Amino acid sequence: MPYKPFLDFYEIQRQQKQKSLILLLILILFYFFAIGFISIIFLISFGLILSKAELLSGTFLTKLFLFNVAVSVLIAAFQFFEAKKLGAKFIIKRLEARPPDLSDRYHKQFVNTLDEIRIASGLPKVTPYVLPSFAINSMALISADDIPNVFVTEGLLAEFTRDELQAVVSHELAHIIRGDAFYITLVCSLANFFERLRQTLEPEKHSYKGTVQTKRGGAAQVPVFFAVTLSALVMHLLSTLISRQREILADATAVELNRNPRALARAIYKAHLKNSFVGDFNLTYSPLFIVPPESKGESDGFFARLFNSHPPLMKRIKLLSNMVKTSPARIIEEVWEIQKKREEARTLLHSREETVEGSAEKSTDKEKTDQEEAKVWAICDPKGKWQGPYALDELLFIRFFTPLIRVKNIQEEIEAPAREFPQIQNAIRNIRKKKPIYPARQNLCPRCFIPLKESFYEGVAIKFCPQCKGKLVESTFKERFIARKEVAFSKHLIEKAHEFKKKFMLNPVHTKKISDLKFQKLLCPNCGSRMLPRPFSYQYVIPVDKCFSCYKIWFDADELEILQILIEER
Repeated sequence: MPYKPFLDFYEIQRQQKQKSLILLLILILFYFFAIGFISIIFLISFGLILSKAELLSGTFLTKLFLFNVAVSVLIAAFQFFEAKKLGAKFIIKRLEARPPDLSDRYHKQFVNTLDEIRIASGLPKVTPYVLPSFAINSMALISADDIPNVFVTEGLLAEFTRDELQAVVSHELAHIIRGDAFYITLVCSLANFFERLRQTLEPEKHSYKGTVQTKRGGAAQVPVFFAVTLSALVMHLLSTLISRQREILADATAVELNRNPRALARAIYKAHLKNSFVGDFNLTYSPLFIVPPESKGESDGFFARLFNSHPPLMKRIKLLSNMVKTSPARIIEEVWEIQKKREEARTLLHSREETVEGSAEKSTDKEKTDQEEAKVWAICDPKGKWQGPYALDELLFIRFFTPLIRVKNIQEEIEAPAREFPQIQNAIRNIRKKKPIYPARQNLCPRCFIPLKESFYEGVAIKFCPQCKGKLVESTFKERFIARKEVAFSKHLIEKAHEFKKKFMLNPVHTKKISDLKFQKLLCPNCGSRMLPRPFSYQYVIPVDKCFSCYKIWFDADELEILQILIEER
Protein backbone atom coordinates (compact mmCIF):
# COMPACT_ATOMS: atom_id res chain seq x y z
CA MET A 1 0.00 0.00 0.00
CA PRO A 2 1.59 3.32 -1.09
CA TYR A 3 2.39 5.84 1.65
CA LYS A 4 0.05 8.84 1.72
CA PRO A 5 1.77 11.96 3.03
CA PHE A 6 -0.16 14.25 5.35
CA LEU A 7 -1.82 17.27 3.82
CA ASP A 8 -0.42 20.70 4.56
CA PHE A 9 -1.71 22.01 7.90
CA TYR A 10 -3.02 25.23 6.41
CA GLU A 11 -4.80 23.34 3.63
CA ILE A 12 -6.49 21.14 6.24
CA GLN A 13 -7.55 24.20 8.21
CA ARG A 14 -8.99 25.76 5.05
CA GLN A 15 -10.99 22.60 4.34
CA GLN A 16 -12.26 22.47 7.91
CA LYS A 17 -13.39 26.09 7.77
CA GLN A 18 -15.38 25.27 4.65
CA LYS A 19 -16.94 22.24 6.36
CA SER A 20 -17.78 24.38 9.38
CA LEU A 21 -20.21 26.36 7.19
CA ILE A 22 -22.36 23.21 7.18
CA LEU A 23 -22.41 23.46 10.96
CA LEU A 24 -23.56 27.09 10.66
CA LEU A 25 -26.40 25.95 8.38
CA ILE A 26 -27.41 23.28 10.91
CA LEU A 27 -27.35 25.93 13.64
CA ILE A 28 -29.61 28.21 11.57
CA LEU A 29 -32.06 25.35 11.11
CA PHE A 30 -32.00 24.66 14.85
CA TYR A 31 -32.88 28.24 15.65
CA PHE A 32 -35.45 28.37 12.86
CA PHE A 33 -37.39 25.42 14.27
CA ALA A 34 -36.83 26.46 17.89
CA ILE A 35 -38.07 30.01 17.30
CA GLY A 36 -40.86 28.66 15.10
CA PHE A 37 -41.94 26.31 17.89
CA ILE A 38 -42.01 29.17 20.42
CA SER A 39 -43.89 31.36 17.91
CA ILE A 40 -46.59 28.70 17.45
CA ILE A 41 -47.08 28.52 21.24
CA PHE A 42 -47.50 32.28 21.39
CA LEU A 43 -49.83 32.26 18.38
CA ILE A 44 -52.08 29.78 20.14
CA SER A 45 -52.07 32.02 23.20
CA PHE A 46 -52.85 35.11 21.14
CA GLY A 47 -55.65 33.21 19.47
CA LEU A 48 -57.79 34.20 22.42
CA ILE A 49 -57.37 37.85 21.37
CA LEU A 50 -56.87 37.81 17.60
CA SER A 51 -59.34 36.20 15.25
CA LYS A 52 -58.50 32.90 13.58
CA ALA A 53 -58.73 34.54 10.15
CA GLU A 54 -56.08 37.14 11.11
CA LEU A 55 -53.71 34.51 12.49
CA LEU A 56 -53.91 32.31 9.41
CA SER A 57 -53.83 35.08 6.80
CA GLY A 58 -51.09 34.80 4.16
CA THR A 59 -49.70 38.25 4.90
CA PHE A 60 -49.30 37.55 8.62
CA LEU A 61 -47.71 34.13 8.09
CA THR A 62 -45.29 35.53 5.47
CA LYS A 63 -44.13 38.25 7.87
CA LEU A 64 -43.78 35.68 10.64
CA PHE A 65 -41.74 33.40 8.36
CA LEU A 66 -39.39 36.22 7.29
CA PHE A 67 -39.02 37.37 10.88
CA ASN A 68 -38.21 33.80 11.96
CA VAL A 69 -35.57 33.44 9.22
CA ALA A 70 -33.95 36.81 9.97
CA VAL A 71 -33.77 36.22 13.73
CA SER A 72 -32.46 32.65 13.25
CA VAL A 73 -29.68 33.80 10.90
CA LEU A 74 -28.63 36.68 13.18
CA ILE A 75 -28.56 34.60 16.38
CA ALA A 76 -26.87 31.61 14.73
CA ALA A 77 -24.22 33.79 13.05
CA PHE A 78 -23.49 35.64 16.29
CA GLN A 79 -23.19 32.41 18.30
CA PHE A 80 -21.14 30.70 15.59
CA PHE A 81 -18.52 33.44 15.34
CA GLU A 82 -18.52 33.97 19.12
CA ALA A 83 -17.73 30.27 19.62
CA LYS A 84 -15.11 30.39 16.87
CA LYS A 85 -13.31 33.42 18.31
CA LEU A 86 -13.73 32.87 22.04
CA GLY A 87 -14.45 29.14 22.43
CA ALA A 88 -10.84 28.00 22.85
CA LYS A 89 -9.98 31.03 24.99
CA PHE A 90 -12.89 30.23 27.34
CA ILE A 91 -11.78 26.60 27.67
CA ILE A 92 -8.16 27.59 28.43
CA LYS A 93 -9.28 30.05 31.09
CA ARG A 94 -11.77 27.68 32.70
CA LEU A 95 -9.23 24.86 32.92
CA GLU A 96 -6.63 27.27 34.39
CA ALA A 97 -4.13 26.04 31.81
CA ARG A 98 -0.58 27.35 32.26
CA PRO A 99 2.46 27.47 29.97
CA PRO A 100 5.07 24.85 30.89
CA ASP A 101 7.74 25.76 33.44
CA LEU A 102 11.01 25.05 31.62
CA SER A 103 12.90 24.78 34.92
CA ASP A 104 10.74 21.75 35.76
CA ARG A 105 12.17 18.49 34.42
CA TYR A 106 8.74 16.97 33.73
CA HIS A 107 7.51 20.08 31.89
CA LYS A 108 10.77 20.30 29.92
CA GLN A 109 10.38 16.68 28.82
CA PHE A 110 6.82 17.43 27.65
CA VAL A 111 7.96 20.45 25.61
CA ASN A 112 10.82 18.48 24.03
CA THR A 113 8.55 15.53 23.21
CA LEU A 114 5.96 17.82 21.65
CA ASP A 115 8.64 19.45 19.48
CA GLU A 116 9.94 16.05 18.35
CA ILE A 117 6.54 14.79 17.23
CA ARG A 118 5.57 18.19 15.81
CA ILE A 119 8.64 18.25 13.56
CA ALA A 120 8.02 14.65 12.50
CA SER A 121 4.42 15.49 11.59
CA GLY A 122 5.33 18.67 9.69
CA LEU A 123 3.24 21.04 11.80
CA PRO A 124 4.57 24.63 11.81
CA LYS A 125 3.79 25.53 15.43
CA VAL A 126 2.05 24.01 18.45
CA THR A 127 1.61 25.73 21.81
CA PRO A 128 1.99 23.49 24.90
CA TYR A 129 -0.10 23.89 28.06
CA VAL A 130 -0.13 22.10 31.41
CA LEU A 131 -3.35 21.64 33.40
CA PRO A 132 -2.93 21.82 37.22
CA SER A 133 -4.92 18.64 37.83
CA PHE A 134 -4.11 15.26 39.40
CA ALA A 135 -6.21 13.57 36.71
CA ILE A 136 -4.64 11.71 33.77
CA ASN A 137 -5.92 13.25 30.55
CA SER A 138 -4.96 15.31 27.50
CA MET A 139 -6.63 17.32 24.78
CA ALA A 140 -6.04 19.45 21.68
CA LEU A 141 -7.58 22.78 20.69
CA ILE A 142 -7.33 25.27 17.85
CA SER A 143 -7.17 28.90 18.95
CA ALA A 144 -8.87 31.77 17.13
CA ASP A 145 -5.51 32.61 15.50
CA ASP A 146 -5.41 29.07 13.98
CA ILE A 147 -2.51 28.02 16.24
CA PRO A 148 -2.89 24.45 17.60
CA ASN A 149 -2.63 23.87 21.35
CA VAL A 150 -1.87 20.60 23.17
CA PHE A 151 -2.78 20.18 26.86
CA VAL A 152 -1.65 17.55 29.35
CA THR A 153 -2.39 17.29 33.07
CA GLU A 154 0.14 17.19 35.90
CA GLY A 155 -1.13 13.72 36.73
CA LEU A 156 -0.32 12.50 33.22
CA LEU A 157 3.22 13.90 33.35
CA ALA A 158 3.76 12.24 36.75
CA GLU A 159 2.46 8.80 35.77
CA PHE A 160 3.54 8.28 32.16
CA THR A 161 6.84 6.96 30.86
CA ARG A 162 8.55 8.80 28.02
CA ASP A 163 7.24 6.46 25.31
CA GLU A 164 3.69 6.76 26.71
CA LEU A 165 4.01 10.55 26.69
CA GLN A 166 5.17 10.40 23.06
CA ALA A 167 2.16 8.24 22.19
CA VAL A 168 -0.31 10.65 23.83
CA VAL A 169 1.26 13.69 22.18
CA SER A 170 1.10 11.85 18.82
CA HIS A 171 -2.61 11.17 19.41
CA GLU A 172 -3.34 14.85 20.07
CA LEU A 173 -1.28 15.98 17.07
CA ALA A 174 -3.15 13.39 15.00
CA HIS A 175 -6.40 15.22 15.83
CA ILE A 176 -4.78 18.45 14.62
CA ILE A 177 -3.34 16.89 11.46
CA ARG A 178 -6.67 15.32 10.55
CA GLY A 179 -8.53 18.58 11.21
CA ASP A 180 -10.57 17.08 14.04
CA ALA A 181 -9.36 19.57 16.64
CA PHE A 182 -10.75 22.59 14.80
CA TYR A 183 -14.16 21.06 14.20
CA ILE A 184 -14.54 19.48 17.65
CA THR A 185 -13.48 22.72 19.37
CA LEU A 186 -16.20 24.57 17.47
CA VAL A 187 -18.91 21.97 18.04
CA CYS A 188 -18.13 21.64 21.76
CA SER A 189 -18.14 25.42 22.20
CA LEU A 190 -21.59 25.58 20.59
CA ALA A 191 -22.86 22.67 22.69
CA ASN A 192 -21.57 24.31 25.85
CA PHE A 193 -23.46 27.53 24.97
CA PHE A 194 -26.77 25.65 24.85
CA GLU A 195 -25.96 23.77 28.04
CA ARG A 196 -25.19 26.98 29.96
CA LEU A 197 -28.37 28.59 28.64
CA ARG A 198 -30.41 25.55 29.68
CA GLN A 199 -28.97 25.64 33.20
CA THR A 200 -29.81 29.34 33.44
CA LEU A 201 -33.43 28.72 32.47
CA GLU A 202 -33.83 25.57 34.56
CA PRO A 203 -36.28 26.12 37.46
CA GLU A 204 -34.75 26.05 40.92
CA LYS A 205 -36.53 23.85 43.45
CA HIS A 206 -36.86 24.98 47.07
CA SER A 207 -38.48 23.04 49.88
CA TYR A 208 -40.60 25.02 52.35
CA LYS A 209 -42.62 23.37 55.13
CA GLY A 210 -42.78 20.04 53.38
CA THR A 211 -43.74 21.48 49.98
CA VAL A 212 -41.54 21.95 46.93
CA GLN A 213 -41.65 25.39 45.33
CA THR A 214 -40.04 26.35 42.04
CA LYS A 215 -38.33 29.62 41.38
CA ARG A 216 -37.54 31.27 38.09
CA GLY A 217 -40.20 29.23 36.34
CA GLY A 218 -43.30 30.30 34.48
CA ALA A 219 -45.67 29.22 31.77
CA ALA A 220 -44.05 31.54 29.25
CA GLN A 221 -40.62 30.10 30.02
CA VAL A 222 -41.54 26.45 29.46
CA PRO A 223 -41.42 26.47 25.63
CA VAL A 224 -38.11 28.38 25.66
CA PHE A 225 -36.63 25.91 28.14
CA PHE A 226 -37.88 22.98 26.07
CA ALA A 227 -36.40 24.39 22.86
CA VAL A 228 -33.01 25.09 24.48
CA THR A 229 -32.94 21.63 26.07
CA LEU A 230 -33.69 19.99 22.73
CA SER A 231 -30.97 22.06 21.03
CA ALA A 232 -28.44 21.19 23.76
CA LEU A 233 -29.27 17.49 23.40
CA VAL A 234 -28.93 17.49 19.61
CA MET A 235 -25.66 19.46 19.69
CA HIS A 236 -24.28 17.05 22.31
CA LEU A 237 -25.28 14.10 20.13
CA LEU A 238 -23.61 15.79 17.17
CA SER A 239 -20.38 16.29 19.12
CA THR A 240 -20.33 12.68 20.38
CA LEU A 241 -21.03 11.23 16.94
CA ILE A 242 -18.25 13.36 15.47
CA SER A 243 -15.78 12.32 18.14
CA ARG A 244 -16.52 8.61 18.52
CA GLN A 245 -15.12 7.29 15.24
CA ARG A 246 -12.42 9.92 15.00
CA GLU A 247 -10.82 8.74 18.25
CA ILE A 248 -10.08 5.39 16.59
CA LEU A 249 -8.75 7.14 13.47
CA ALA A 250 -6.62 9.42 15.64
CA ASP A 251 -5.19 6.34 17.41
CA ALA A 252 -4.22 4.93 14.02
CA THR A 253 -2.63 8.19 12.88
CA ALA A 254 -0.73 8.44 16.19
CA VAL A 255 0.75 4.98 15.56
CA GLU A 256 1.77 6.15 12.10
CA LEU A 257 3.63 9.05 13.74
CA ASN A 258 5.47 7.34 16.60
CA ARG A 259 5.34 3.64 15.59
CA ASN A 260 4.45 2.49 19.10
CA PRO A 261 0.88 1.16 19.43
CA ARG A 262 1.84 -0.72 22.61
CA ALA A 263 2.70 2.53 24.45
CA LEU A 264 -0.52 4.21 23.27
CA ALA A 265 -2.60 1.25 24.48
CA ARG A 266 -0.91 1.42 27.91
CA ALA A 267 -1.49 5.18 28.09
CA ILE A 268 -5.21 4.88 27.30
CA TYR A 269 -5.61 2.08 29.84
CA LYS A 270 -3.84 4.13 32.55
CA ALA A 271 -6.04 7.14 31.85
CA HIS A 272 -9.20 5.01 32.13
CA LEU A 273 -7.94 3.16 35.19
CA LYS A 274 -7.13 6.26 37.22
CA ASN A 275 -9.05 9.47 37.74
CA SER A 276 -9.61 11.21 34.40
CA PHE A 277 -12.03 13.94 35.55
CA VAL A 278 -10.47 17.36 34.91
CA GLY A 279 -11.93 19.75 37.47
CA ASP A 280 -15.46 21.13 37.63
CA PHE A 281 -15.90 21.01 33.88
CA ASN A 282 -18.98 20.66 31.69
CA LEU A 283 -19.27 17.21 30.12
CA THR A 284 -20.17 18.79 26.77
CA TYR A 285 -16.39 19.15 26.36
CA SER A 286 -15.85 15.40 26.79
CA PRO A 287 -15.07 14.82 23.06
CA LEU A 288 -11.98 17.02 23.37
CA PHE A 289 -10.14 14.64 25.74
CA ILE A 290 -8.23 11.47 24.94
CA VAL A 291 -10.50 9.64 27.40
CA PRO A 292 -13.89 10.92 28.61
CA PRO A 293 -13.89 12.61 32.04
CA GLU A 294 -16.34 9.94 33.23
CA SER A 295 -14.75 6.89 31.70
CA LYS A 296 -16.13 4.10 33.88
CA GLY A 297 -18.89 1.69 32.94
CA GLU A 298 -18.70 2.18 29.17
CA SER A 299 -20.50 -0.23 26.89
CA ASP A 300 -20.97 -0.59 23.16
CA GLY A 301 -24.76 -0.79 23.03
CA PHE A 302 -27.12 1.37 20.99
CA PHE A 303 -27.61 4.08 23.62
CA ALA A 304 -23.90 4.06 24.46
CA ARG A 305 -23.12 4.78 20.83
CA LEU A 306 -25.53 7.70 20.93
CA PHE A 307 -24.42 9.32 24.19
CA ASN A 308 -20.79 8.24 24.77
CA SER A 309 -18.21 10.48 23.14
CA HIS A 310 -15.53 7.77 22.93
CA PRO A 311 -15.48 4.12 21.87
CA PRO A 312 -15.22 1.52 24.68
CA LEU A 313 -11.84 1.12 26.36
CA MET A 314 -11.27 -2.52 25.42
CA LYS A 315 -12.21 -1.90 21.80
CA ARG A 316 -9.44 0.72 21.49
CA ILE A 317 -6.91 -1.45 23.30
CA LYS A 318 -7.79 -4.48 21.18
CA LEU A 319 -7.31 -2.55 17.92
CA LEU A 320 -3.94 -1.27 19.12
CA SER A 321 -2.76 -4.63 20.49
CA ASN A 322 -3.60 -6.32 17.17
CA MET A 323 -1.06 -4.02 15.49
CA VAL A 324 1.77 -5.65 17.49
CA LYS A 325 0.36 -9.19 17.48
CA THR A 326 -0.35 -9.31 21.20
CA SER A 327 -3.43 -9.50 23.42
CA PRO A 328 -5.14 -6.78 25.51
CA ALA A 329 -4.43 -8.90 28.60
CA ARG A 330 -0.69 -8.66 27.90
CA ILE A 331 -0.96 -4.87 27.52
CA ILE A 332 -2.62 -4.64 30.92
CA GLU A 333 0.06 -6.87 32.46
CA GLU A 334 2.73 -4.50 31.12
CA VAL A 335 1.00 -1.57 32.86
CA TRP A 336 1.30 -3.27 36.24
CA GLU A 337 4.86 -4.44 35.57
CA ILE A 338 5.94 -0.87 34.79
CA GLN A 339 4.11 0.38 37.86
CA LYS A 340 5.98 -2.14 40.03
CA LYS A 341 9.35 -1.14 38.56
CA ARG A 342 8.63 2.55 39.16
CA GLU A 343 7.81 1.80 42.80
CA GLU A 344 11.08 -0.10 43.21
CA ALA A 345 13.06 2.72 41.60
CA ARG A 346 11.87 5.40 44.02
CA THR A 347 14.66 7.17 45.93
CA LEU A 348 14.53 6.50 49.67
CA LEU A 349 14.40 9.62 51.85
CA HIS A 350 15.33 9.70 55.53
CA SER A 351 14.16 11.99 58.30
CA ARG A 352 16.41 14.71 59.65
CA GLU A 353 17.07 12.65 62.79
CA GLU A 354 18.35 9.77 60.66
CA THR A 355 20.61 11.94 58.51
CA VAL A 356 24.24 11.92 59.58
CA GLU A 357 25.43 15.48 60.01
CA GLY A 358 28.37 16.11 57.71
CA SER A 359 30.22 19.27 56.98
CA ALA A 360 27.11 21.43 56.69
CA GLU A 361 27.59 25.11 57.28
CA LYS A 362 26.98 26.27 60.82
CA SER A 363 26.06 29.78 61.80
CA THR A 364 27.55 31.15 64.99
CA ASP A 365 25.68 33.24 67.52
CA LYS A 366 27.77 36.23 66.44
CA GLU A 367 26.71 35.82 62.80
CA LYS A 368 23.05 35.64 63.84
CA THR A 369 23.48 38.73 66.03
CA ASP A 370 25.08 40.63 63.16
CA GLN A 371 22.28 39.62 60.80
CA GLU A 372 19.42 40.35 63.17
CA GLU A 373 18.23 43.91 63.62
CA ALA A 374 18.43 45.30 67.17
CA LYS A 375 15.11 45.84 68.93
CA VAL A 376 15.26 49.63 69.27
CA TRP A 377 11.78 50.66 68.11
CA ALA A 378 8.66 51.49 70.12
CA ILE A 379 5.22 52.34 68.71
CA CYS A 380 2.29 54.31 70.09
CA ASP A 381 -0.88 52.18 69.82
CA PRO A 382 -4.35 53.66 69.07
CA LYS A 383 -5.00 53.96 72.82
CA GLY A 384 -1.95 56.17 73.29
CA LYS A 385 0.20 53.56 75.04
CA TRP A 386 3.75 52.80 73.98
CA GLN A 387 4.56 49.23 72.99
CA GLY A 388 7.94 47.68 72.36
CA PRO A 389 10.77 47.26 71.92
CA TYR A 390 10.55 45.82 68.39
CA ALA A 391 12.98 45.05 65.62
CA LEU A 392 12.34 46.89 62.36
CA ASP A 393 10.78 43.87 60.65
CA GLU A 394 8.45 43.35 63.63
CA LEU A 395 7.48 47.03 63.70
CA LEU A 396 6.41 47.19 60.05
CA PHE A 397 4.09 44.18 60.32
CA ILE A 398 2.20 45.28 63.43
CA ARG A 399 -1.51 45.28 62.65
CA PHE A 400 -2.10 49.01 63.34
CA PHE A 401 1.17 50.29 61.82
CA THR A 402 0.89 53.13 59.28
CA PRO A 403 3.51 55.59 57.96
CA LEU A 404 1.77 58.35 59.98
CA ILE A 405 1.75 56.58 63.34
CA ARG A 406 4.18 57.85 65.99
CA VAL A 407 7.20 55.68 66.71
CA LYS A 408 10.27 56.12 68.86
CA ASN A 409 13.89 55.14 68.33
CA ILE A 410 14.80 54.12 71.88
CA GLN A 411 18.54 54.06 71.19
CA GLU A 412 18.66 57.59 69.75
CA GLU A 413 15.76 58.88 71.89
CA ILE A 414 13.96 60.36 68.87
CA GLU A 415 10.15 60.40 68.56
CA ALA A 416 8.37 61.27 65.27
CA PRO A 417 5.89 59.94 62.66
CA ALA A 418 7.16 56.69 61.19
CA ARG A 419 7.67 58.10 57.69
CA GLU A 420 10.25 60.61 58.97
CA PHE A 421 12.78 57.89 59.86
CA PRO A 422 15.06 57.03 56.88
CA GLN A 423 15.37 53.39 58.03
CA ILE A 424 11.58 52.98 57.98
CA GLN A 425 11.26 54.78 54.63
CA ASN A 426 13.80 52.44 53.00
CA ALA A 427 12.14 49.38 54.53
CA ILE A 428 8.67 50.41 53.26
CA ARG A 429 10.14 51.10 49.82
CA ASN A 430 11.73 47.64 49.74
CA ILE A 431 8.44 45.98 50.73
CA ARG A 432 6.60 47.75 47.91
CA LYS A 433 9.27 46.56 45.46
CA LYS A 434 9.04 43.02 46.93
CA LYS A 435 12.60 43.20 48.22
CA PRO A 436 13.85 42.13 51.67
CA ILE A 437 13.77 44.71 54.46
CA TYR A 438 17.36 43.76 55.23
CA PRO A 439 19.11 43.24 51.84
CA ALA A 440 21.77 41.13 53.55
CA ARG A 441 19.09 38.57 54.46
CA GLN A 442 18.02 37.84 50.88
CA ASN A 443 18.33 34.15 50.02
CA LEU A 444 19.13 33.28 53.64
CA CYS A 445 17.37 30.59 55.64
CA PRO A 446 14.70 32.35 57.78
CA ARG A 447 15.69 30.18 60.76
CA CYS A 448 19.46 29.58 60.47
CA PHE A 449 20.42 32.74 58.52
CA ILE A 450 22.83 30.89 56.24
CA PRO A 451 22.69 30.98 52.41
CA LEU A 452 20.12 28.72 50.76
CA LYS A 453 21.32 26.31 48.11
CA GLU A 454 19.59 25.35 44.86
CA SER A 455 18.46 21.79 44.24
CA PHE A 456 15.67 19.70 42.68
CA TYR A 457 12.89 17.79 44.40
CA GLU A 458 10.54 15.58 42.36
CA GLY A 459 11.84 17.32 39.22
CA VAL A 460 11.04 20.80 40.60
CA ALA A 461 13.64 23.51 41.26
CA ILE A 462 13.72 24.43 44.97
CA LYS A 463 16.03 26.10 47.50
CA PHE A 464 17.03 24.38 50.73
CA CYS A 465 18.97 25.10 53.90
CA PRO A 466 21.99 22.78 54.29
CA GLN A 467 21.78 23.07 58.10
CA CYS A 468 18.13 22.76 59.13
CA LYS A 469 17.00 21.02 55.89
CA GLY A 470 14.14 23.49 55.34
CA LYS A 471 12.85 24.03 51.78
CA LEU A 472 11.62 27.15 49.94
CA VAL A 473 9.27 26.39 47.02
CA GLU A 474 6.70 28.14 44.84
CA SER A 475 3.14 27.74 46.12
CA THR A 476 1.97 26.84 42.59
CA PHE A 477 4.11 23.68 42.74
CA LYS A 478 1.79 21.96 45.25
CA GLU A 479 0.04 19.85 42.61
CA ARG A 480 3.36 18.61 41.24
CA PHE A 481 4.61 17.36 44.59
CA ILE A 482 1.33 15.54 45.25
CA ALA A 483 1.08 13.95 41.79
CA ARG A 484 4.69 12.79 41.45
CA LYS A 485 6.16 9.77 43.21
CA GLU A 486 9.89 9.79 42.59
CA VAL A 487 10.78 9.37 46.25
CA ALA A 488 9.98 6.77 48.89
CA PHE A 489 10.17 7.32 52.64
CA SER A 490 12.05 5.60 55.43
CA LYS A 491 10.29 3.68 58.16
CA HIS A 492 11.17 6.39 60.68
CA LEU A 493 9.64 9.10 58.46
CA ILE A 494 6.43 7.09 58.07
CA GLU A 495 6.22 6.57 61.84
CA LYS A 496 6.82 10.29 62.33
CA ALA A 497 3.96 11.06 59.93
CA HIS A 498 1.59 8.72 61.81
CA GLU A 499 2.51 10.28 65.16
CA PHE A 500 1.81 13.74 63.80
CA LYS A 501 -1.54 12.57 62.40
CA LYS A 502 -2.64 11.41 65.85
CA LYS A 503 -1.63 14.73 67.45
CA PHE A 504 -3.25 16.73 64.64
CA MET A 505 -6.58 14.89 64.92
CA LEU A 506 -6.66 15.59 68.66
CA ASN A 507 -6.12 19.30 67.99
CA PRO A 508 -9.66 20.79 67.65
CA VAL A 509 -8.61 23.92 65.74
CA HIS A 510 -6.01 22.15 63.53
CA THR A 511 -3.25 24.71 64.09
CA LYS A 512 -0.51 22.23 65.00
CA LYS A 513 2.53 22.37 62.74
CA ILE A 514 4.24 19.21 61.54
CA SER A 515 7.60 20.19 63.02
CA ASP A 516 7.92 20.58 66.77
CA LEU A 517 9.03 24.18 66.22
CA LYS A 518 6.58 26.78 67.41
CA PHE A 519 5.32 29.33 64.96
CA GLN A 520 7.84 32.15 64.61
CA LYS A 521 7.49 35.35 62.70
CA LEU A 522 9.54 34.31 59.70
CA LEU A 523 10.52 36.67 56.92
CA CYS A 524 10.41 35.40 53.34
CA PRO A 525 13.97 34.78 52.05
CA ASN A 526 12.86 35.91 48.61
CA CYS A 527 11.02 39.20 49.19
CA GLY A 528 11.35 39.91 52.91
CA SER A 529 7.60 39.97 53.64
CA ARG A 530 6.14 38.33 56.73
CA MET A 531 5.31 34.65 56.23
CA LEU A 532 2.02 33.53 57.78
CA PRO A 533 0.90 30.09 58.99
CA ARG A 534 -1.80 28.93 56.59
CA PRO A 535 -3.22 25.53 55.46
CA PHE A 536 -1.21 23.70 52.82
CA SER A 537 -4.37 23.49 50.67
CA TYR A 538 -8.15 23.38 51.04
CA GLN A 539 -8.06 19.57 51.03
CA TYR A 540 -5.12 19.30 53.45
CA VAL A 541 -5.48 21.89 56.19
CA ILE A 542 -2.12 21.24 57.86
CA PRO A 543 -0.52 24.68 58.38
CA VAL A 544 2.76 25.71 56.73
CA ASP A 545 4.52 29.09 56.43
CA LYS A 546 3.31 30.99 53.36
CA CYS A 547 4.33 34.31 51.81
CA PHE A 548 1.38 36.12 50.21
CA SER A 549 3.60 38.68 48.52
CA CYS A 550 5.71 36.47 46.24
CA TYR A 551 3.72 33.22 46.79
CA LYS A 552 6.46 31.09 48.32
CA ILE A 553 6.08 28.32 50.93
CA TRP A 554 8.66 27.52 53.59
CA PHE A 555 8.69 23.87 54.68
CA ASP A 556 10.62 23.10 57.85
CA ALA A 557 12.63 19.86 58.01
CA ASP A 558 10.53 16.79 57.04
CA GLU A 559 7.31 18.85 56.66
CA LEU A 560 7.00 18.34 52.90
CA GLU A 561 7.87 14.64 53.16
CA ILE A 562 5.33 14.02 55.94
CA LEU A 563 2.65 15.85 53.95
CA GLN A 564 3.37 13.60 50.97
CA ILE A 565 3.12 10.48 53.15
CA LEU A 566 -0.24 11.57 54.60
CA ILE A 567 -1.61 12.51 51.18
CA GLU A 568 -0.48 9.26 49.50
CA GLU A 569 -1.96 7.16 52.32
CA ARG A 570 -5.21 9.09 52.15
